[in-house]
Amino acid sequence: MIYLYALGYSFFLVLILVPVARRIALGIGFVDRPTHRKVHTSPIPLSGGLVIYIGVILTVFLFLGNNPLFRTLAIGGGLLVAIGLTDDAFKSFGKEFPVWPRLLLYILVSLLPLAFGVSIEGISAPSRSAMILFSDGWTAFFTALWVFALVNMMNFIDGIDGLASGVCVISSLTLFAASILGNQGAIAVIAVALAGACLAFLTYNFHPARIFMGDAGATFLGYTLAVTAIEGTLKGATFLSLFVPVLALGVPILDTVIVFSRRLWEGKGLHRADNLHTHHSLMKWGLTQVQTVSFLYLIAAVFSLMSIVIVLILK
Repeated sequence: MIYLYALGYSFFLVLILVPVARRIALGIGFVDRPTHRKVHTSPIPLSGGLVIYIGVILTVFLFLGNNPLFRTLAIGGGLLVAIGLTDDAFKSFGKEFPVWPRLLLYILVSLLPLAFGVSIEGISAPSRSAMILFSDGWTAFFTALWVFALVNMMNFIDGIDGLASGVCVISSLTLFAASILGNQGAIAVIAVALAGACLAFLTYNFHPARIFMGDAGATFLGYTLAVTAIEGTLKGATFLSLFVPVLALGVPILDTVIVFSRRLWEGKGLHRADNLHTHHSLMKWGLTQVQTVSFLYLIAAVFSLMSIVIVLILK
């Protein structure tokens, strides 16, 4: 029952707070205005990320207390939300926030889990009778790379109504199932709290969206998913189980691979915003926003089912 309580608490907390955050954002002009790259045609409030952060962090604190996992999420997530809100504020007033402060903070946050003992320590043999432990340097490298990648990947797919929040619901529920099968109660609480918060947000964010999560929300989702996977399926993982989080997060990972490949092929900068993402391509082919999001939900669900099958095989 604790997981149902955590799901319900984060769900109703976000459900109640979103209308308040939306009114405040509209009142101060903190909105995402339409551009040639955007698919929406009217200004949309950008305050959803802060609400998701509050919903997840309060739920995790209530059910897990002030433990290292909570501090990892609260501090790292808080830094990402703060820089994300700053970036979103610049954009809402027609200005561009410099990329270097964001990049440096993303690197710092990617290393932060190591300070609280959250790390990818090694890979065990399929029989789990032996484990190849990484040196401190490789542990730091693989942990930071995983977190940094997920933070940016979730931000990349947040381009149309309901995509990032819906994919996060599917991914977090997959990690929840994997955690339950692996008897990892604390990780299961975090995963289900994230699912509840995103599900509530999705009721306002599905097309036509009434609020956006902005960079603040998308980067926090990526960070939380990354930390959850590290302490869950990547903790002492076998080679086969490495595919569990990769498949559970298959849509943002696949989208990033496709986009980076196309940018390299066309000689564009990897960090430059463009219309090369999977959801953009699907809409250019004639799909509506709802059809595009639904198709990507289906792909995410297939990947997630594949990852659960791997967990069951390993179990």
